[in-house]
Amino acid sequence: MAALRDVVVDCRHPASLARWWAGTLDGYRVAPYDEAELARLRAAGVEDPEDDPTVLVEPEGPGLRIWFQRVPEPKTMKNRVHLDLTVPDLAAGVADLVARGALVVADHEAWVVLADPEGDEFCVFPA
Repeated sequence: MAALRDVVVDCRHPASLARWWAGTLDGYRVAPYDEAELARLRAAGVEDPEDDPTVLVEPEGPGLRIWFQRVPEPKTMKNRVHLDLTVPDLAAGVADLVARGALVVADHEAWVVLADPEGDEFCVFPA
């Protein structure tokens, strides 16, 4: 009936959160800005990609795209949708994510709930 196209994350600052997630996920990157995209931004009154209201994080191969879009309201409660990640070693993976700016929200026996730099929760499981 339908196919999943993208996951969209509402946030305060799309560029910085997109960079954080691109650096967190293996095989993902912030989509590069070509001249056409820079011209589109300028036409919308955005001179610096750092102020882009919608930033794409794309897989380097097949995979799901993640858009980060600026919204005016702050996050006020638990996410209704979240990402689940796997890492080779749970303790080491969580330590790496915390060192990159994530916060531990809950530590369960088999997985850990963390929050990204803007407070969006995600779960980490051992591979």
